Amino acid sequence: MPRLTQYNYVFGIGTFFALLDAYNNGANDVANSWATSVSSRSVSYRQAMVLGTIFEMVGAITVGARTADTIKNGIIPLNSFKGDAGVQMLAFTCALAGASIWVMWCTRHSAHVSSSYSLISSVAGVGVAVAGASKVHWGWNNGKGLGAIFAGLGMAPAASAFFGATIFMLIKVTVHLRKNPIPWAIWTAPFFFLIAGTICTLSIVYKGSPNLGLNKKPKSFIIGVTLGTGFALALLSFLFFVPYLYVRVVKRDSSVRWYHVFMGPLLFRRPAPTGSEAAVVPNYAVVQHDDVDVKVKSGSLNGSDDEITPVHEKGVDVTETRELSYKELVEQGQERFHNKLRAKKGPLGWAMRYLHNNKIKSGEVYERQNMLITLKRIPAMIVVGALYGVNYDIHAAQTGIHGTPEGKRMERVYGHAKKYSNEVEHTYSFVQVITACTASFAHGANDIGNAVGPWAVIYSAWNTGNASASKLPVPVWQLAVLSGTLSLGLITYGYNIMKVMGNKITYHSPSRGCSMEMGAAITVLIFSQYSLPVSTSMCITGATVGVGLCNGSLKAVNWQRVGLLVFSWIMTIPIAGTIGGVTMAILLNAPHFR
Repeated sequence: MPRLTQYNYVFGIGTFFALLDAYNNGANDVANSWATSVSSRSVSYRQAMVLGTIFEMVGAITVGARTADTIKNGIIPLNSFKGDAGVQMLAFTCALAGASIWVMWCTRHSAHVSSSYSLISSVAGVGVAVAGASKVHWGWNNGKGLGAIFAGLGMAPAASAFFGATIFMLIKVTVHLRKNPIPWAIWTAPFFFLIAGTICTLSIVYKGSPNLGLNKKPKSFIIGVTLGTGFALALLSFLFFVPYLYVRVVKRDSSVRWYHVFMGPLLFRRPAPTGSEAAVVPNYAVVQHDDVDVKVKSGSLNGSDDEITPVHEKGVDVTETRELSYKELVEQGQERFHNKLRAKKGPLGWAMRYLHNNKIKSGEVYERQNMLITLKRIPAMIVVGALYGVNYDIHAAQTGIHGTPEGKRMERVYGHAKKYSNEVEHTYSFVQVITACTASFAHGANDIGNAVGPWAVIYSAWNTGNASASKLPVPVWQLAVLSGTLSLGLITYGYNIMKVMGNKITYHSPSRGCSMEMGAAITVLIFSQYSLPVSTSMCITGATVGVGLCNGSLKAVNWQRVGLLVFSWIMTIPIAGTIGGVTMAILLNAPHFR
């Protein structure tokens, strides 16, 4: 059949929402998976952007899903469309629209939800509009129905909490509780590299290589590959990483560089230069004070330079003082951060200064002077939109604004967490980088199918004029476009999720962070073996809570934030489903003329 040119507008709108869904996936799910590493300071925010982009795109393009389920997770029966390609295009366009609108709103308000769950729920709503509620698979349906989704919503975070807590307690008993933990951290590092390497390999085999078909190999082959990789990584860490760490942490050799790691055991015999300063490992404390404090005038909450007017009484100058509201304190903290950005050199500093000095004047936006100012502000707004997220101060946002209820709450939470030495935490920062990169690779390889599946359906139906079958090939160019869009979402908008995850739930450190990521990976692997749909983001959140409880107190976890996250997860199903279903019902039954 010929291309459905009469549905060009549907294809265009569907493409837009497919790109928006991928953008939201990057800003929400991928940002959440990297929030643990950034919160632990194992990587900087910019390093997370670079590594996340590389591994997401490599995983999606090289070994990503080459086939996509047209009827997402078996929720809508294929015969519901009765061979009408136009209705099928419209259905998946509305499903993408419902999921994208909900996730975008949640990301804007720093409420983490699962992009995959949002899309599944929206497809279910569309299914009700197209075929009726009786045709939608509400039960288990071999782990693909809505019943399985509800089950995974509760079981996955609980399982992740258990596995994350178990791994951290192993580190705590083996290293942290020792009288001299530094040697124990160094010499036991290969064991934890073994655990991380085995789990990461299993993640790639079962979660991140649908195109390679490694999960269909004999069990003996899978066991050999995973254990072989784990032991190989442990051996390499013993030969190269342990000597490097020993020289830097124990011998305090400041002259050693990263490339000296290739010297291996010869580093033990390397004499430290005399008269040199002792090497200093990075500071992994959550709360760190800047050396330079950017002062903000009392009345400059909105960037103005107006100071509080003094009150004169009987010849004495008395400055008016009042307690600032929560909103004003937050705005004041935001203004301090913006002052730092305006002081920077380069495009972002110029754009922030330009917007600050060229504000909209009084009057309506359609006033001639305001219209001209708006047009002049557009280039600077584009620059800020592209670079603001990369320069966002994640740690300042995570610890809360000082003096606000949120800031005081986080101080109480951090006060119940034991702080371990930087030398010990430094060991596990390398393990955490490995787990985070592998998680990104597996996410890009596997979860890209959630975003590309509906778009592939829309494109195939539009291009061929036939309603798509249950499986259809996905062109590589679609994987490349959506993986690039996903990375763009991570870079430009991911800070909205990162600033509330991690340290706004509990105190983070590299040893805690790698335990969280490995606990989440184990949970995803187990659930995938039983064909149960789970969200990687929900798993890392559950593992974060589990590790936080290992501090020995319920007060070491910010239960208010956890409650808000759980509430947003639950509300995803009815809200995303309603948006997609209502949109489809309106468009399907709207008056039309031939």
